[in-house]
Amino acid sequence: MGLVARNVAALLGGAALSAVVAQMAGAQEETRTNTEEKQGRVTMLQRLVFGAGMEKVAIDTPQSVTVIEQEDIDRIQATTVGEVLERVPGVNTSGSERVLGQTFNIRGIGAPESANEEGRIIVTVDGANKYYEQYRMGGFFSDPELYKRIEVLRGPASSTLYGSGALGGVIRFVTKDASDFIAPGDTGALRLKGGYQSNRDGWLGSAIFAQRFGDAEYLFAGNYRMADSYVTGDGTVVRSSDFEAWSGLAKGTFKVGDEGTLRLSYQHWDSDADDQDYAQVGTQDIFGTVDRHVIDRTAVISYENPFLDSDWLDLKVSASYSNTTVDQTNASGNPMFGLTCATSALFCDTEYGYETWQFNVENTSGWSGENWENFLTYGWQTAYQTRTAEALTVAGTPGGFNFHPEGTDLKTGFFVQNEYIWNERLTIIPGMRLDWHELSPGSRVVDLDGNPVADTSDTAISPKIAAHYEFNDTFAVFGSVAHTERFPTLDEVFSTGSSSRTFLPSLDLEKERSNNYELGFAVSGYDLVQTGDGLQLKTTGFYNDISDLITLNPDLVSGENDIPGYENVQNAVIYGFEVEAAYDSDYVFANLGYSHVIGKNTDTDTFLTTVAPHEVNLTLGGRMPQHDLSFGWHARFVADPQEDSRVTSTPLPSGSTRYAESFNVHDVFLNWQPKDGQFAGWEIQTGVENIFDTQYKEFLNNDPAKGRTFKISLSKQIGWQ
Repeated sequence: MGLVARNVAALLGGAALSAVVAQMAGAQEETRTNTEEKQGRVTMLQRLVFGAGMEKVAIDTPQSVTVIEQEDIDRIQATTVGEVLERVPGVNTSGSERVLGQTFNIRGIGAPESANEEGRIIVTVDGANKYYEQYRMGGFFSDPELYKRIEVLRGPASSTLYGSGALGGVIRFVTKDASDFIAPGDTGALRLKGGYQSNRDGWLGSAIFAQRFGDAEYLFAGNYRMADSYVTGDGTVVRSSDFEAWSGLAKGTFKVGDEGTLRLSYQHWDSDADDQDYAQVGTQDIFGTVDRHVIDRTAVISYENPFLDSDWLDLKVSASYSNTTVDQTNASGNPMFGLTCATSALFCDTEYGYETWQFNVENTSGWSGENWENFLTYGWQTAYQTRTAEALTVAGTPGGFNFHPEGTDLKTGFFVQNEYIWNERLTIIPGMRLDWHELSPGSRVVDLDGNPVADTSDTAISPKIAAHYEFNDTFAVFGSVAHTERFPTLDEVFSTGSSSRTFLPSLDLEKERSNNYELGFAVSGYDLVQTGDGLQLKTTGFYNDISDLITLNPDLVSGENDIPGYENVQNAVIYGFEVEAAYDSDYVFANLGYSHVIGKNTDTDTFLTTVAPHEVNLTLGGRMPQHDLSFGWHARFVADPQEDSRVTSTPLPSGSTRYAESFNVHDVFLNWQPKDGQFAGWEIQTGVENIFDTQYKEFLNNDPAKGRTFKISLSKQIGWQ
């Protein structure tokens, strides 16, 4: 990795030097907005960020933010959203590449084998919180074809707006709109798309219908995707990675009065597969197979009104409903090891579910002076989540799980965030959030003596302050200090057993606490090689001090069963830095991402096994505008993990296989999108991933990755007036 590090240093040094040279050559003192208008293009670091408060471009946001847009999703031709996110610095998927086995990891926070990890990253779809946790299953079920935009906000600073506990950060998914497809002057559009992937026989069929009637717009989208089990670089078939799923989106947008906008949307994802491996986060023969039907539903209604005549009102109100169910039947188990429905409810016919109702109200008040502006955003959020898990025993009676307790989680939060901008140079953003939550166990949750378990409640506070200062149009610095607290989950509080032991509920757990510090700088240069080109670089260093981490009680290894199952027994620090760079011109474009993250358990002075190795993500591309062609090469250079963070012997009881080696993997792509002539409206995306058929495994995955994969998609869009 030394060569990679030197190459990164050279690239960063060259970028900074180019920007300085450009400035010395006579960069004009004008706002970045005017410069963008002049160059007529936007790099990845100039994309707008909507989820961090007031709308701003990524390079001017005082935290690490990456925006993935439609062109990126189309170019990657991803089967899962994890394939898109793996190109974001500091972000990884964990578990496996199976559609039902992926969870997210940001800056070393997130793993598939622990029940509490999903609660440390906040995931939203059109503002609706998404959360799912189940034994040996992934945490997010959807199709990348449904989305036009993904924003990744790294670090705990986002807790102010999204809720306490975002120790890793926030991932915001935004679905497509009718206006994304209806061209100016048209009233409707139809887009048909088909795709194929060679590893192995993966097919996609997609249709989008968009129509405008006066002040109303409607979108209906449907997708069907299927694939056989994929093959790794050495020819091994990863069992049960085959799938068949369909998904759909219905969305209506309506103008209300002169300024208001009402949106209604419903999203549905459905996968029904027989004889799937019970374990989806990694191949585990011992658990046998199961027939599994997964349905994910999200419905959102929202109203927005900027009240342009009033500085005090810019209102956003939304209500959402999320329901994820997993129905498991005909589990084979493993009778040789006594794993049957008669011995464990895991292998009985079972339905798991998470149902969430959520309400959000947010308003922004603004005022300004001669050389300053101020925007005060404040609001209220509440969510009520019900967790269910019901098994049908051998006797035919319903039963529950002591290791997957039912219950409800009620959260209410109030937040305020202020953005003060002076002289278009200095931005100061303080914020504060107060959350209250109450956990209530289901009727089947009892202690070892069969007595009901009481509710628990607590409060959490999430303050922060961030600042950004532009010295000129070339150089800026930024930094932040943020604190957040994560409430214990239903699993951690009310679990009274696992597959091999019983224990007490953990009613006295403390909140996890995080203090995060960030400092960085941004460099921009324009007209470097040709008129109108642009180069941006953003570097962020961070230090996250986490205390009272919740884990399984270490005393359980002695066989005791009269102690709580979970305790606050760990303290950790996660620190490192991330680099993003982007260049764009008429004929050449490039994107660079680099992350170096180190995590240590400060109690034992050992490396955390949830922190992925440092890596470089690099894309180099070209355009032939006269032929409507774009093409390029993408590569990932991933280092070895820290030696003592590996699990090199027998896998942990949880199923983790935390062993991996350094690897380099390379992809190529080609896109043809005619703008005029008889082929206007057509688009062809082609690519080859892992072109050298490299055998490798992601550190946070428990199975090897895909081997060489050829991809192609063809789409046609027509519009009408």
